[in-house]
Amino acid sequence: MRKALLWILAVVLTLAAAVYQRMTGPTYPVKGRADISGNALSFRLPRSAENMTDCEIAITAAGTGVSGRLEYMRFKTNDSWTRVEMARNGDALSAILPKQPAAGKLAYKVILSAGGEERSLSGNEPIVIRFKGKVPNAIQIPHILIMFLAMLFSTRAGLAALDKTHNPRKLAIITCVLLFIGGFILGPIMQNYAFGKYWTGIPLGTDLTDNKTLIAMAAWIAALVAGRKGKAARGWVLAASIILLLVYSIPHSLLGSELDYSR
Repeated sequence: MRKALLWILAVVLTLAAAVYQRMTGPTYPVKGRADISGNALSFRLPRSAENMTDCEIAITAAGTGVSGRLEYMRFKTNDSWTRVEMARNGDALSAILPKQPAAGKLAYKVILSAGGEERSLSGNEPIVIRFKGKVPNAIQIPHILIMFLAMLFSTRAGLAALDKTHNPRKLAIITCVLLFIGGFILGPIMQNYAFGKYWTGIPLGTDLTDNKTLIAMAAWIAALVAGRKGKAARGWVLAASIILLLVYSIPHSLLGSELDYSR
């Protein structure tokens, strides 16, 4: 019963970290509600898109008196804003963002007008969307699953380190194996499909996802070394578990691959 409760706690902590990471990341859609001249609407504006096709930006605006336009420019350039009137199809207003090369970004705004009132759905700041190549499900799904399991076993190992009747060594080994497969085999393959590069962390770049994977792996290798010859190394395991939980709570894709249009 005690072990079952610890596994349940590990699952809850891991899910909480994963959800927090996802919802606070720079690729999570911008969602909200707006009211313009008495017309209430909700919206969901993407911040990530595959570059196989152009990206459609669409919102539901039932009021026939509501019109809109899309303004966009290449991110971190001196380009002028391009304006596109949104087309109405029933209750929907839509316009197209042109696809970009892998890691290319566009800054865009959706501006609605009704009854002489005009409003940007994102306020004064534009939304930034990043384009990426298509990643096969055969790579993406195992990567996500294995990284989740690595976080789960890491958290469970940390809880085991707090229990003096349980040696966390086996859980630590499983964590290291999962983290290596998910973060250093499948991860780089996935990134190459998406952005054309296998590794953009230290020493080749500043990609935060790569670097936090490297930090977590280093912490767990240190815990394994400290626990050689069957030692529990509880302090090391607990520290590695906390480090992994913390680094993977950092928003995903923060400081990720970004195309330099000046080149």
